[in-house]
Amino acid sequence: MSTEFPNEVVTKSLLRFVDVPGLDKRAALITLDNGFDHKKPNSFGPGGLASLDAAITEALAANPAFIAVTGKPYIFCVGADLTGLPLVTDREQALEVGRLGHKVFARLKDSAVPTFAFVNGAAMGGGLELALHCHYRTVSGGAAAVGLPEVLLGLVPGWGGTQLLPNLIGIPAAAQVIIQNPLMQNKMLRPAQVAELGIADVLLEAADFLERSLEWAAGVVRGEVTVTRPEVDKDMWDGVLFFARKTLDERLHGAVPSAYRALDLLALAKDAPFADGTAAEDEALADLVLSEELRSGLYAFDLVQRRAKRPAGAPSPALARDVTKVGVVGAGLMAGQIGLLFARRLEVPVVLTDLDQTRVDKGVAYVHAEIDKLASKGRLDAGKAAKLRGLVTGSVDKGAFADADLVIEAVFEELGVKKQVWAEVEKIVSPETVLATNTSSLSVTAMAADLEHPERVVGFHFFNPVAVMPLLEIIRADRTDDATLATAFAVGKQLRKSCVLVKDAPAFVFNRLLTRFLGEIFAAVDEGTPLDVANEALDPLGLPMRPLPLLQLVGPAVAYHVGGILHAAFPDRFAVSDNLKRLAEAGRPLLVDNEVDQEVAALLAVGDQPSTAEQVRQRALDALAQEIRLMLDEGVVAEAQDIDLCLILGGGWPFHLGGITPYLDRTGTSERVTGQRFLPRGVASLA
Repeated sequence: MSTEFPNEVVTKSLLRFVDVPGLDKRAALITLDNGFDHKKPNSFGPGGLASLDAAITEALAANPAFIAVTGKPYIFCVGADLTGLPLVTDREQALEVGRLGHKVFARLKDSAVPTFAFVNGAAMGGGLELALHCHYRTVSGGAAAVGLPEVLLGLVPGWGGTQLLPNLIGIPAAAQVIIQNPLMQNKMLRPAQVAELGIADVLLEAADFLERSLEWAAGVVRGEVTVTRPEVDKDMWDGVLFFARKTLDERLHGAVPSAYRALDLLALAKDAPFADGTAAEDEALADLVLSEELRSGLYAFDLVQRRAKRPAGAPSPALARDVTKVGVVGAGLMAGQIGLLFARRLEVPVVLTDLDQTRVDKGVAYVHAEIDKLASKGRLDAGKAAKLRGLVTGSVDKGAFADADLVIEAVFEELGVKKQVWAEVEKIVSPETVLATNTSSLSVTAMAADLEHPERVVGFHFFNPVAVMPLLEIIRADRTDDATLATAFAVGKQLRKSCVLVKDAPAFVFNRLLTRFLGEIFAAVDEGTPLDVANEALDPLGLPMRPLPLLQLVGPAVAYHVGGILHAAFPDRFAVSDNLKRLAEAGRPLLVDNEVDQEVAALLAVGDQPSTAEQVRQRALDALAQEIRLMLDEGVVAEAQDIDLCLILGGGWPFHLGGITPYLDRTGTSERVTGQRFLPRGVASLA
């Protein structure tokens, strides 16, 4: 093959023959293993596919009872070797990559000898497609993640997935797995779902998964186990895809080519011969591999998978202090979410305090109710749920914090209130207790200024909902010491958050950029741009939400408050919108069922200088480019990559944009506005 991946870590297909009770012939067992532990998953490049091809040849030559493919501990296979895709520079190379995978995998599908996939661990992308080519599949209850994430990255399942999956589980479920789940922050399937959908024929316990899989396969071969699969309903096929395309248009507005190519391939799978469908996958892969969207998608994926796990600027973990008890100041919704997260992830006592017993009781009751919900959904067993309920208590006396190692406040977003809280808490806790503020915009340095030990104050900016959003901005104030910061990062990791180190600057990263971005859009409304034009101006970017629904989600009062803080800091770039104030004071939503409430809209005072959608969009992008450059010059974060990470993880900005800086680079916006690119040429771009 002319296409090679020079840095490929080859996943070898290790063949052995095993005796299985009840069978006259031995079974051929192929184990995928790249020689590393589970932290470096199996993947397929040209070398790995060649190894699998050779193993299948050797297995077939022995005429076994059956052939089974499984993976190394915890990992089946996570798909194509993504590190090699940027090296594919012409269409013929891309076609060759697709064709090789199809050729090798088809040998399992077309085999006269029964073939099985024993999905013992994570199976994504090409790994799941390999399993789909086998005649039968078992899945382990310990398989951490199963899915087809290609559309998120700017690709399509290119080794048979778009043709095999819908004809196995039906078009509604296949469209969800191939298109909808990737676009929902790469949602993965749990093992029980894999079995329920019919992707796997049987779900087996992890402890003795291989032994039970071999027994089950032997039962199938002997005819003692009958695998029945429901007939796929093709009458609804076209209707499902019509609705899916309409949904994509409403959400993405044509901005994600991979999603639309996946739809086309799913349509083809209804009636086309398998060979025609896989040939179409090759053509789609060849087009998409050379796209800017894929470069951005791979860049974003690398940020989430690598940089997020090794935060730039974080002190040595060895400096971190143990956290054996947590105090939460406040018992409102945000405080309750934070308390629940600490209890679940750290499994240490968590105590909530508030001004009166009624509020405390309400906050604790909320946490206990959420624990009960998790138990009812099967995500916690009865014993663990009881333990967690016991860990979360409340008190009106901050003296309950005396032996806490970390106290976090989630009170009203007003500097004076937060300073008063810390003044009270500091008299109670030890000098080493970490004091964390959940402020979304206020100065952490100012908050700690009057304390005897300001060095142990740090910012923990969670995003709402706390349990779902993966980003945690960790803010280092002017006097925060390394031990406090190291503890913050260690705790963030325990909370399973992706942490980004941020300098103490107004509104930090995400909120500062979002406020600047939306501020330009609402300034255009103030000037006379119709609401619908402003609301639809960003559609070509394919953002997760339009401006008006986003404003409604954040809340006009919160947006006005944060805007005021940024206006005080940077009056030349952040204006205070009187119309935003009017919306906040109105107390009524601007949108009802996604339609503008004309009575509320009538409260707005607008000028007579409307802009076009293109002008609004470019104005907002120019503002982003300017603000990002200023933030980098100020040292708010270490590099542009951290800006992108915050936007992806804090607000779901699409992978096809790479966050934002690759998009600003490739459209020429960054150089036009700031005189320079954010990323070196070739990073996240073909240029």
